[in-house]
Amino acid sequence: MLAAAGVSAQSNTADSTIPAASPKASVESTTIGDLVANDKTKAVLQQDMPALLTYEGLDQIKGMTLRDISKYPQADLDQTKLAKIQKDFDAIPSP
Repeated sequence: MLAAAGVSAQSNTADSTIPAASPKASVESTTIGDLVANDKTKAVLQQDMPALLTYEGLDQIKGMTLRDISKYPQADLDQTKLAKIQKDFDAIPSP
């Protein structure tokens, strides 16, 4: 009986409009705050862009994406680097 209820609850959840709990990280749409809060994406940033994690103004840019901050020369983020970071995000296994 409990198993049947569990299956029913899962079916209802699948049909709802609630987004997936952990979509793939994106340099285009995932905020820096979300990237830093996730151990796996934070590890990518530590590898590919360690200066970001020690940036004094990190709290002020947490609502921005990597694409957003790439517009600023001090971010040192060009298209090639963004592509490398995205490739590394894509390599993170799904939970």
